Amino acid sequence: MPQRKERVAVIAGLRTPFQKIATGFRTVPSRILSSHLVSELIARSDVDPNEVEKLVFGQVVMSPDAPNLAREVVLGSNLPVTTDAYSVSRACASSYQSAVDVAMNIQSGVISAGVAGGCDVMSQPAISFNKKMTEAMVKMSYHKGSKLAAFKGIGLKDLMPSQPAIKEPSSDLTMGQAAEKMAKENGISREDQDALAHRSHTNATNAWEQGWFNEQVMSMAMAPDYSLVDKDNIYRANSQLDKYAKLRPVFDREFGSVTAANSSPLTDGASAVLLMSESKAKALGYQPLGFIKSFAFAAIDPNWQMLMGPSFATPKALDAAKLKLKDIDLIDMHEAFAAQVLSNTQAFSSKTFAQERLNRKQAIGDIDFDKFNVSGSSISLGHPFAATGTRQLTQMLYDLKRTGGQHGLITACAAGGLGAAMVLESA
Repeated sequence: MPQRKERVAVIAGLRTPFQKIATGFRTVPSRILSSHLVSELIARSDVDPNEVEKLVFGQVVMSPDAPNLAREVVLGSNLPVTTDAYSVSRACASSYQSAVDVAMNIQSGVISAGVAGGCDVMSQPAISFNKKMTEAMVKMSYHKGSKLAAFKGIGLKDLMPSQPAIKEPSSDLTMGQAAEKMAKENGISREDQDALAHRSHTNATNAWEQGWFNEQVMSMAMAPDYSLVDKDNIYRANSQLDKYAKLRPVFDREFGSVTAANSSPLTDGASAVLLMSESKAKALGYQPLGFIKSFAFAAIDPNWQMLMGPSFATPKALDAAKLKLKDIDLIDMHEAFAAQVLSNTQAFSSKTFAQERLNRKQAIGDIDFDKFNVSGSSISLGHPFAATGTRQLTQMLYDLKRTGGQHGLITACAAGGLGAAMVLESA
């Protein structure tokens, strides 16, 4: 008889405030932001840093000065320099991957405690030049003759840096264009998208006003004047549904429905969780927030509907947990775009989708929106790509604790036609 895998306990979770691009964290490198976060996570957990055997961190937009972000986090935090560390990237599901990597290391007995998380600072992307200019600069570095000869034929337009774009190479679509395509193909109305965005901002505002994020979000004093950044600056405390209709579509200005208001904004931030084997948690006297019950990833053709990953990963995670959607008390679905969320929730309840796309007889299940994104999600809280997964993980466990729920589902789409899902269990 195979040995039963030990449960993976979530001892603590924490994130920075999420800040809109070019605002609160515009001057903070991802390695610094992440190091402060991990130091605070360890300090608040009151765990001996020597107990942490591994750190895995995700990053989507890689910083040239820190290609292995995880190692820089160890060196910049209160963890011992001997802590093993490596970085992962799975687009917007990167911190799902970091959490799964640490969890699998714990389940296999390789380690008994580790930190997982992710960070992206979109205010500091790597700026590039076009191919012609790049080749000239490389040639200049290795040219034995005149350095200026390498730039022969370079014009003014070649000197302009390229604007970073979140684009899918295989489909040649940006994420927004993919969401617009899904809205049209799935019959998702502009009115429904705006209503979901308004709901997200309303729920996030309520969560902040009720103090639900107080334990989940750290404060940061920002140089040079040490002003305090202690809240997300994205959610609209005065969100009014009728104002959403005034915005023009972004990705199809004539016939589109995806706007800046019903999409997640470019965001700076970091999040992390401390994971531990259940036996070690008990031995050290820690009361976990909850447990990772199951997880799953999925991949689909990005040329079809790129952001439908949650509808493929969720049934796998539910099967692994031996649960049905009706058994889930709360759901957090990453809101890349309202059109993406509504396309997936539509698919969840569709028997035809289940039969044709999942090879299943029955639909995944109907979404009860009273249990859906109850504290807000990415449209209102923000979406620092690699930080979203562990933000969801922490937020879900606190929501379960607050409401008395037992099981929570978190799920996200990601570039490349990827999807991730995780079933969590309260302690």
